[in-house]
Amino acid sequence: MLTGIRIKLLFTLLVLLGLQTAARAGEPWPKVAVGRIERLENFPSRYVDARNIDIWLPEGYTRDKRYAVLYMHDGQMLFDANTTWNKQAWNVQDSVQRLINAQRIPDTIIVGVWNNGKFRHSEYFPQKYLAGMPKQSSDALIRENLQNRPQSDNYLKFLVQELKPAIDAQFATRPEAASTFIMGSSMGGLISVYAMNEYPQVFGGAAGLSTHWVGRHQPNAAIPLAAFNYLRGQLADPATHRLYQDHGTLELDALYAPYQLVINDIVREAGYQDQRNFQTKVFEGTGHNEKAWAARLEQPLLFLMGPH
Repeated sequence: MLTGIRIKLLFTLLVLLGLQTAARAGEPWPKVAVGRIERLENFPSRYVDARNIDIWLPEGYTRDKRYAVLYMHDGQMLFDANTTWNKQAWNVQDSVQRLINAQRIPDTIIVGVWNNGKFRHSEYFPQKYLAGMPKQSSDALIRENLQNRPQSDNYLKFLVQELKPAIDAQFATRPEAASTFIMGSSMGGLISVYAMNEYPQVFGGAAGLSTHWVGRHQPNAAIPLAAFNYLRGQLADPATHRLYQDHGTLELDALYAPYQLVINDIVREAGYQDQRNFQTKVFEGTGHNEKAWAARLEQPLLFLMGPH
């Protein structure tokens, strides 16, 4: 049997092999006009399925500097609309490079973590919400949406225990929580907020664009109420963390306003203050898609990473 030390060494070797074989054939690489993309292809994990990790490095990246890191979900949707299923992308590299050039945010690396296809919902739905739901509701959610495999706690272990150490070892990062942020949209917004509150020692700020507080495609009480109760007892310390929330008013975003208003009150009651460490916005006439998120991306970036 392998000892614990040998297992760790084997896993480290697998990670390094992933770094060294990033150029092998596979999914198309995103093309960017600013900075460059490196890929950890089929990055291995003990907790969840292997997946691609696309890392964007800003113009002039050098190991002589140290860089803040922004972890983003749905990594295949971030950089290049030519490689996405709906021909839309966040174009995150353009917003980040523009803000770096203007010295409005620090030098920053983007880590785009690919979603896991049909298991996206099961990895992004905050697992601890299930205990706060009526059993009939949680059973239906697990069966119909989570593929009978709630996986978000394992997904966060993958991010924190496996991916982040590999990123910090391979790239010139600032590894402390004050320079480590997490962001996503829709279900990616849910898991981003959950990540900051489950691992406040790792993530110093979280942003949810069009955060999907309803948890399914229909309005309901069970999931938002479970989220409210979780957040009332689990919010990261406002003295050391920043939280950004927003939504539009069209498509799925048309569902969010009443739930987000309650979230806003919970966050403020926990000690977060508007514009200091909490920002919540409504974007009238915008929907639930990458074009809408790209158009307003500078606002969460500035709030999370800029000087206050």
